[in-house]
Amino acid sequence: MSYNVGYFVGSLSSTSINRIVAKALISVAPDDLEFTEIPIRELPLYSQDYDADYPPAARALKHAIAATDAVLFVTPEYNRSIPGGLKNAIDWASRPWGENSFDHIPAAVIGASIGQIGTAVAQQSLRGVLSFCNARQMTAPEAYIQFSADDFGEDGSSLSPRTAEFLGAFMAEFRDHIQRVLTVLPR
Repeated sequence: MSYNVGYFVGSLSSTSINRIVAKALISVAPDDLEFTEIPIRELPLYSQDYDADYPPAARALKHAIAATDAVLFVTPEYNRSIPGGLKNAIDWASRPWGENSFDHIPAAVIGASIGQIGTAVAQQSLRGVLSFCNARQMTAPEAYIQFSADDFGEDGSSLSPRTAEFLGAFMAEFRDHIQRVLTVLPR
């Protein structure tokens, strides 16, 4: 059995270090996880005025989440919280009322920054939002990564042994989390 994992990169930047981390995570993930990025760049700002007729980008977002077994959030920290683009995507996906795409979905949160506390505060903020959305979050291990090109290489393909081991353990635990959640709450 394999699991389809949709992943969100919280930064809209094409050169985001979290995009590099996402690539690294995928490279060390168990073989039975298949990954698809869920893009958020083209979403307009959410307004309930759209609830009766979602724009194409928002419909595509909801369809992409529906096609997954689980979601992975790889996010930076902006001003001690989650980036606005990511919060906007979550708002679109969790609406309209009664059509929350994150309800009971297995989810994991990870992120990197150049600072010493990684993305600890952003992750806590994101966990609060996902809790309200009723996502089934992996609560441990937590992973607050201080990004260094020495550990990831230029594009995430040259991992140091220590980084590969750490990220591999995180992804193995995520795979087990997905299986546990889907055994109880099949999608």
